Amino acid sequence: MTNTQVTLVQIDNYGPWTVTPEPRREVDLQTLQSRLYADLSQLVGNREGYVFFSRFDNMVAVTNGLDVDAHSLIQESVGNRYPVSVSLSIAVDPSPAVALGRATDRLQDAGSAQDEGRTEILRGDPLPEADRGAEDVQIAHFDVNDATGKYTDRLNEFDTFIQIEQGYAELMRYMRRAHDSLAFFVGGDNVIAVCSDVTEDEYADACEHVHDAVGVDLKVGVGRARTAQSAGIGAKHALETCRHEGTTVEFRD
Repeated sequence: MTNTQVTLVQIDNYGPWTVTPEPRREVDLQTLQSRLYADLSQLVGNREGYVFFSRFDNMVAVTNGLDVDAHSLIQESVGNRYPVSVSLSIAVDPSPAVALGRATDRLQDAGSAQDEGRTEILRGDPLPEADRGAEDVQIAHFDVNDATGKYTDRLNEFDTFIQIEQGYAELMRYMRRAHDSLAFFVGGDNVIAVCSDVTEDEYADACEHVHDAVGVDLKVGVGRARTAQSAGIGAKHALETCRHEGTTVEFRD
């Protein structure tokens, strides 16, 4: 059984800040968002977790192994580097989507994202060390089959982007609806999903669904481990097996 620890990261009072005392240049906002994501990715990644950018003002992290003190240090680091602060909410569940839902509820209960009085909230209970297992996290790494040959080397870049995004959006919806799993675009033609106990046949069905719905062909490597980083590396190795063997789904042993 999976036991995923999810942390919701939300910039505090971000909307009002972007227009106070007057609207800020979009280039500066985009730079701040991308740098904050990069720093959070490193801060969490150094502790064996993953961060996904979602909408940038909100980010989703898989944080198995990070306790409250580690979250507090990440919060402090952001506060020392940026003109904005972040609130963090932690939840654990076999279903990543349920965990994120609980984390969201806890943060919403603390106040609105645009409430200037709600700053650096830290809520939730991490997975106790005694309850952690060797396969708490299941990560699936999806990749578009021959994206370079079918799209990159043939189509206008924006048309390629549309094709890849259509595949990602359909996969995201399907994995959320069918398996309570969270899928995130991570660049190029790659999607990483944080999954519940999804089987090989169910991954094959997901790939078939995306092909039938939007005509994008996928393959997927799957890893299981104690932390997101280890599971993700396993998924990458399994994906390489797909490439070498011409298979659609591979699990890392």
